[in-house]
Amino acid sequence: MVQKLDIIAGSCNDIEDDLIMKIRALTVGFNMAPSSVESRMERIGRFISMARAQFERSGFEVQTTRIVSQPWVEYLSDLRVPPILDYIKRLEYVCKENGVDLCSIGTAYDPKHIRLLSEIVASTNIVSASATIAGKSTGINHDATLSAARTIIRISKTTRSGDGNFRFAAIANCPADIPFFPASYHHGRTCFTIALESSDLLSKAFDMSRNIVEAERNLRTVLEGAYKRIEKLAKRIERKGGIFFRGIDVSPAPSMLRKDSIAVAFEKLGLGAFGAAGTLAIAGMVTKVLKSLDVRQCGFSGLMLPVMEDYGLAARINDEYVDIQSLLAYSAVCGTGLDCIPLPGAIPTKKIYAILLDMATLAVRIDKPLSARLLPMPGKRPGSVSSIDSPYLLNCRIPKIK
Repeated sequence: MVQKLDIIAGSCNDIEDDLIMKIRALTVGFNMAPSSVESRMERIGRFISMARAQFERSGFEVQTTRIVSQPWVEYLSDLRVPPILDYIKRLEYVCKENGVDLCSIGTAYDPKHIRLLSEIVASTNIVSASATIAGKSTGINHDATLSAARTIIRISKTTRSGDGNFRFAAIANCPADIPFFPASYHHGRTCFTIALESSDLLSKAFDMSRNIVEAERNLRTVLEGAYKRIEKLAKRIERKGGIFFRGIDVSPAPSMLRKDSIAVAFEKLGLGAFGAAGTLAIAGMVTKVLKSLDVRQCGFSGLMLPVMEDYGLAARINDEYVDIQSLLAYSAVCGTGLDCIPLPGAIPTKKIYAILLDMATLAVRIDKPLSARLLPMPGKRPGSVSSIDSPYLLNCRIPKIK
């Protein structure tokens, strides 16, 4: 049974006076050089500390600080497996010593390198990585796609409750310097990017809207004002710290709280439960607004629908209102793809390969960045409840896989 949601009245002035926005990720991208990792990280750490203090003095909570390197194979591929693992574990230690919460070593393209990512994830705690399986100019790499599927299975078996797959994604057509992990990799000059948790603003904009037309207008007004404030402060930090500000990923990251849930916000517009008819229209409207914002943008910059990171999405998976096929359809007008989706522990590799192929095909066909972060749950069957012990994820029912 679908839970009825209360609609809260509000006004535009109420929202503008109560802008509550968290910076989900302050991410610095730079080219890693193994011989100078300590000294380089000390400098990056000082910049991150300064930038964090600037944001927090202006009233913005910085939830995580992150660094991302160029694809790791560019600076470690000449090493054998044990030294590669030793270096990445050393990098993780240096990050922690310099106040960096999370680290991405970028992406891999070759199946032999993708295979190693399961060992890297299992050997670390804060390191993320990805496998590039498709691009607009290159098309789909089927060998890399199959290797990514096998890597997802291996990670599910070698990390606690399979939660290591939270730090691994298969990506297609993704640009460099996405501030959200694990799709991130760096290219070019040192820069910093910002990812926001602004689902509360989306929720509040919809509170005051009687229909989808009003919602589009109100959402643009609310987000434009809030994001302009962030952009202005980021440009000030750019001048002070001497590191290029590449932009804001304007995607409204989800919330584990019911009141700030993206899916719950959708349902305030009166078109039914998230997953019913009208969901695609609202998703398209939100992404249209995000793309139109007059700020320096980077990354996905579209609607994100990570199932296990959003209260309402997890609830609608439980109700069987959404499944992988519908989420993939929504990603055609959204930003991210298939994100944080629990899967049965015994799912065959070929089934994951097929899911990744669908995602990659859509990314290439409509020329947009998409990713897949899939979490097979050892010992779990369709209909059972996941059992991940993570502060970043909600447990929910495992959907049926067609």
